[in-house]
Amino acid sequence: MKENSSFPLMEAKNIRKVFPGTTALHNVDFKIFKGKVNALVGENGAGKSTLMKIIAGIEKPTSGTLYMYDSKGEAEEVSFNSTRDAVRKGIGIVHQELNLFSNLDVAENIFMNKEINRYGSLYIDHKSQYEKSKEILHKLGQNINPSTIVRDLRLGQQQIVEIAKTMIEDPKILIMDEPTSSLSIQEVQVLFNVISDLKKHGVAVVYISHRLEEIKEIGDYITILRDSKLVDFGEVKQMEMKDIIEKMVGRDPNKFFTGQAHISGKELLRIKNMTLPRYGGGFTFENISFSVKEGEILGIYGLMGAGRTELLESIMGINENATGEIWLEGKRLDNKDTKQRIQHGLVLIPEDRQREGLFTNLSVAMNLTMSSIKRFLKGFHIIKRLEEKHVHEVIDEMGIKVSSPDVSVNALSGGNQQKVVIGKGLLTQPKVLLMDEPTRGIDVGAKSDVFEIMNRMANEKFGVIFVSSELEEIFSMSDRIIVLSKGKITGEFDRSKATEEEIRKVSEIGHGITATA
Repeated sequence: MKENSSFPLMEAKNIRKVFPGTTALHNVDFKIFKGKVNALVGENGAGKSTLMKIIAGIEKPTSGTLYMYDSKGEAEEVSFNSTRDAVRKGIGIVHQELNLFSNLDVAENIFMNKEINRYGSLYIDHKSQYEKSKEILHKLGQNINPSTIVRDLRLGQQQIVEIAKTMIEDPKILIMDEPTSSLSIQEVQVLFNVISDLKKHGVAVVYISHRLEEIKEIGDYITILRDSKLVDFGEVKQMEMKDIIEKMVGRDPNKFFTGQAHISGKELLRIKNMTLPRYGGGFTFENISFSVKEGEILGIYGLMGAGRTELLESIMGINENATGEIWLEGKRLDNKDTKQRIQHGLVLIPEDRQREGLFTNLSVAMNLTMSSIKRFLKGFHIIKRLEEKHVHEVIDEMGIKVSSPDVSVNALSGGNQQKVVIGKGLLTQPKVLLMDEPTRGIDVGAKSDVFEIMNRMANEKFGVIFVSSELEEIFSMSDRIIVLSKGKITGEFDRSKATEEEIRKVSEIGHGITATA
């Protein structure tokens, strides 16, 4: 691949990082060009985050060298012992997980640990912080009031505040790790506008994302890692999507699983007139009715705020003020609590696996059996041999890549963590699985694995309800599709008859756009 002949703003050469028992980076090179989006891609565990932590001063390399270049192309070797060292050289990082204080205002968050003081350090100059925050947000093209409490902002606006925090130091390089993983389509476009403006001001953006369509849209250069090694580097416009995926995962993407029609059987689950009142008036969703059969994958699609997650949570009994009827194999469950619904055969794979699906300080084995421990009890004692047998079976069936079930689940990649969450659900012996954004934040190879698991569950006569913001996933995996918009079902489609245009049209009803026949 032809490289840019000009010198980079920063260059990492022969970076090697060894952790106990594993080599996270194996002699990796990485170039960052001024005023460009420098994309970094690879499967989970490829070494992307480790490389970024080294550049941002969070980790030190085992070996290798970092160079910064001045405007004349003169190289200076640099070494960072802390994030402050990196910041002094103009390097900022926006992590995937937002690090904001929701009870404080925007200006207080932007200047956290960087306060402007009056009279020495006796008083914080809130007025100056307010004006400076307003100036920074204006540069980012945002009309956010610095006095607004952060919890009152939309998620996309909170992401902008996270970026604004780094702009105080006037960065030359801004690292963005999965910045769009929780954003709506509209919020993603706002972020892209901000990135475009940063490029115009000469800021080099390092962009990490599993959403390769984003890389094609905004990326200038791309570096591909696989198995801790550099696979390729070049200009984004010269690479085809198929080639990028194949270099990332080491196999032909055309051979990935893409879904198939399933043979459905008897009705398993019926939802009738489900309604969830909204605090302050109105409804999050109202009079939702549908059914799911054995061996059927039902896809639920809708824009942000449609009520998809809240619907699944209400079916599980998490939203106690929800009303309506829930029937599973002829047994009524809406009068049961969450624990009883699990015992009768419902299980939820939550959207946020870190906060809601895992105990990150516990082992893989303990996470897998947490919801089904009664299966392994005799009196008050756990039958360890039986528990271990089921743990190993699930690890094999799910294809979880782990050296031992006793390893902390926090050490696993996002895709393997998601398989642990699914495996934990399957150990409860469910009849219907509710899967909320099951591929969010995982790479293309792990997505393929999750789709294979879903297909296998359908073939084994489970009922699957599957929520996704990715219309392509909905089309690929669903036997039947229902669309939510502003808390109401606005369309229902058989897979063979649905079109992307029709689904997008009915998903926008109530968002200022009216569907026409």
